[in-house]
Amino acid sequence: MLKSKIDRATSFEKRFENIGTIVFENSAMASKEVANEIAALIKVKQSQKQPCILGLATGSTPKGLYAELVRLHKEEGLSFKNVVSFNLDEYYPMEPDSVNSYVRFMNELLFKQVDILPENIHIPDGQLSKEEIAEYCNKYEAKIEALGGIDLQVLGIGGNGHIGFNESGSLQNSKTRLVALDHITRVAASKDFSGLSNTPRTAITLGVKKIMEAKRVILMAWGEGKSNIIRESVEGEVTNQVPASFLQEHNNAVFVIDKAAASKLTRINTPWLVEKIAWTDKMVRKAVLGLALHLKKPILMLTDADYIENGMSDLLADSGPAYDININIFNKIQHTITGWPGGKPNADDSSRPERAKPAKKRVIIFSPHPDDDIISMGGTFKRLYEQGHEVHVAYQTTGDIAVSDDEALRFASFVCDFNDKFRIQSAEADKIHRKAIKFLEKKKNSEIDTPEVRNIKGLIRKGEARAASHFIGLPDEQIHFMELPFYNTGTIEKKPVGEEDIKLIMNLIEKIKPHQIYAAGDLADPHDTHKVCLDAIFESVKRLKSKTYMKECWVWLYRGAWQEWGIDEIEMAVPMSPDQVLEKRHGIFKHQSQKDGVVFQGSDSREFWQRAEDRNKETADLYDQLGLSHYAAMEAFVRWMY
Repeated sequence: MLKSKIDRATSFEKRFENIGTIVFENSAMASKEVANEIAALIKVKQSQKQPCILGLATGSTPKGLYAELVRLHKEEGLSFKNVVSFNLDEYYPMEPDSVNSYVRFMNELLFKQVDILPENIHIPDGQLSKEEIAEYCNKYEAKIEALGGIDLQVLGIGGNGHIGFNESGSLQNSKTRLVALDHITRVAASKDFSGLSNTPRTAITLGVKKIMEAKRVILMAWGEGKSNIIRESVEGEVTNQVPASFLQEHNNAVFVIDKAAASKLTRINTPWLVEKIAWTDKMVRKAVLGLALHLKKPILMLTDADYIENGMSDLLADSGPAYDININIFNKIQHTITGWPGGKPNADDSSRPERAKPAKKRVIIFSPHPDDDIISMGGTFKRLYEQGHEVHVAYQTTGDIAVSDDEALRFASFVCDFNDKFRIQSAEADKIHRKAIKFLEKKKNSEIDTPEVRNIKGLIRKGEARAASHFIGLPDEQIHFMELPFYNTGTIEKKPVGEEDIKLIMNLIEKIKPHQIYAAGDLADPHDTHKVCLDAIFESVKRLKSKTYMKECWVWLYRGAWQEWGIDEIEMAVPMSPDQVLEKRHGIFKHQSQKDGVVFQGSDSREFWQRAEDRNKETADLYDQLGLSHYAAMEAFVRWMY
């Protein structure tokens, strides 16, 4: 169980971590473990003929947990008849049947799939008048108290450290109440509401006091996007600026996280500060580059004293002096830089990231959305084409949900006006577009797009992607629109990857027989489309690895508009000149629907072309700081070994 895992934590870990923290390989394993603890608690309460009072959370984090609880009910007979649930929060105002309501979320993911009694379900009411909320919240807490308090509270964590909707600044004695949502919280939720302008500004939340009174608290977090706030919550001070840090003072709370969310913890990020480690090549590289950047010194300027004073004397003793270590790491980083991402013909490739042969390679660039290719590796894309390789681009999804309703309405109206102007007789096409216009003009925020609207939005993005590929120089026969079925739901919530998705990818790989595959390795959100698309590629490659042509195929991972590879992770860095940076910008501009007000902006207010340029410049600046050649920008890649 989770508690036994905490008890086995070393004193070294506890020196840095102020709360029990368990790291799992992935969110699926973690969710299963939490589900097992909840199931055990339910059974104990059943044996005692007592109700089991559960505090439940919503959002992407607990989806795997609820799926496992449903499985335990359906396959192993776990009964929920003695469970009484209290949900943490609900947007306000919010109708219970809205596609974004937490009532609907809980019903679809858990309640309607198990045997919990309807009268035992409690979720804050998003339809109250403001005058009714205070009394309602008092009664909500009174119900919990009358049942003896919450036995086990499940939590997620927001990017600013909020628990429930207790935002930064919330006090430990805060009660259940109506709150104003922080901008960071609204931005994170905006993908579910088709943009920030449609996202609620307020919510009803269980107070911190009731959360802290729970007999047991389990906070879960997945993905690199949560790594910084997890570090603050686990290793930082207790502060109302990070409400999750309050849990350090709870006598029975635990953080359950995956490896990605744990990546910034001291024991993961700089383990040599926690205990004696085996200095592998990968660890040495991470430590030395981190030290150089921390001290703002080029690699070759690091001294023995720098190593000793920063907890790296073991490395010095094993591999020193500093001069030898510095030279070794400097050369390795220098060898990641190449202007020939497809390999340089007739050249010594022993110290280059890619092979010289074959001189002309077949390449597939997989792009999860119709603009990830040009945003993330536009400079490399164009260079591969210009250096004579046979480049194919494969757009895995339509990306239709990222097109605004206004944009779709404009295009649909244009088609109708065009047909009227030139008296083009296409009754069926005209009917489709007019039906879409009628829907869009009256569409509610909670409504899912009709198939007609989704098709229009998909065509908009398809046209933009084709224009960007033509800008690179690709002919139509090397542009592939896959429209993977998992994505085609019309909502943010996608289906799991299925056999049809995998077969489509396998068929394309078998047709082209590539020497290189490029894929998006942007894993900030483990439930994101990028992750799903990458998983499908990984599975396809694994199934095909026995094929003769696959023995010559290398897989390179790029990162999207949200983050970049760590400097210690980069295995190929493709530099760009100022002119090439500008050329890449013009390629991104072909995606007009993603400019001037993006539907899924995220927490970054910059447009995608600005993010890409800044990120590529930052990578180049890091190489410069480390004492290597100075370029205007760099695109970075990591090789996946299968």
